[in-house]
Amino acid sequence: MQGPIIFHIDVNSAFLSWSALTLLQEGSDTDIRQIPSIVGGDISKRHGVVLAKSIPAKAYGITTGEPVVNAYRKCPTLVSVTPDHAMYTRKSRALMEHLSAICPEFEQVSIDECYMNFTPIAGEYLPPVASATRIKDEIFRLFGFTVNIGISDRKVLAKMASDFEKPNKVHTLFSHEISEKLWPLPVSALFLCGRSSVDTLHKLGILSIGDLAHSDPGILESHLKSHGLVLWNYANGRDDSRVVPEPAQAKGIGNSTTVSRDIEDYDEACKVLLQLAESVGRRLRKQHFCAGLVCTEIKYNDFRSVSHQGILLTPSASTDAIYRKACELFKELWNGTPIRLLGIRTTKLTEDTEPVQLNLFDYSQSGSEKQQRLDRALDTIRLRYGQDAVTRGSLLDSTIDQDD
Repeated sequence: MQGPIIFHIDVNSAFLSWSALTLLQEGSDTDIRQIPSIVGGDISKRHGVVLAKSIPAKAYGITTGEPVVNAYRKCPTLVSVTPDHAMYTRKSRALMEHLSAICPEFEQVSIDECYMNFTPIAGEYLPPVASATRIKDEIFRLFGFTVNIGISDRKVLAKMASDFEKPNKVHTLFSHEISEKLWPLPVSALFLCGRSSVDTLHKLGILSIGDLAHSDPGILESHLKSHGLVLWNYANGRDDSRVVPEPAQAKGIGNSTTVSRDIEDYDEACKVLLQLAESVGRRLRKQHFCAGLVCTEIKYNDFRSVSHQGILLTPSASTDAIYRKACELFKELWNGTPIRLLGIRTTKLTEDTEPVQLNLFDYSQSGSEKQQRLDRALDTIRLRYGQDAVTRGSLLDSTIDQDD
């Protein structure tokens, strides 16, 4: 398959799904996803707007954003729950951490949706549709709610694909599929085509996305200004925007590697972790950061992903400090299942010029300074003569590649 492979992952009716799960965990006998229900407004006064709706509520014509009082007129037996934004944030964070561990080029765009650039890791997994299906099913198994995943070579088309039939579906909308899958849809289904734009387009006789795609862009611009050109480009599947990961300081610095053969031995796993710790430590030192938290990530050969994190008593960019903590976390985490991928991620980054409070359980100050000088010397040698100029003796027989 040519071109990039982009996933758009969207939680199905996120607020309602997350509220439903919380109510069930608290002992409720009713899954509000299975009955006419909404999230939003003041339940006693029926004020506010609908933030999310169940599929049975949708059958009554209830729409997101409409006043709650209108929703009750359409369905008098409607069940309404108050939004819990703190809980939604926790649910979102857990999901996004899970997804970002799968794919390094990951962009969260709202509390319940994100993009993945699947291209760099596509060779490590099943074909895109099968991989997306596995990701979707794993989310349901781990978290109890469903998502839709859209797949395309353009971000806007991936977004459109994830809005196709719901819930719990995977859809493709590649550039070569737009005439079949996109153009027959009404213009109201186009991303960023709001009610005012739809009214204007209808007055111009433009009813479908295909009509819009074949319209004169000059006419669209004269009626809708620059937004008309945006819609015309989207209707033609034109979108050059890229998946933009978080900046390193906000996200952390990490590295992972898919091994050529499954790892089933603790010592072999530690060799891989040492290589990763060298890479991560080198990148921290290059960007003048120290890490306060280390996370070890494991992906098993059955596609399941797990991770475990721990705090460094003293923030560090030392290869040895990162390696020791990563091995400690790995030993606590690993259940013996064959391993396909290992990763180390560091967060809670601070500038290396900030003062550090040493503690009694860490290196002695002199030992820490010696380690820092050694790390800097090795970095200089590798920068000048290449990454293979200096190799640890324990790694001489290793055949595992680093993805620095």
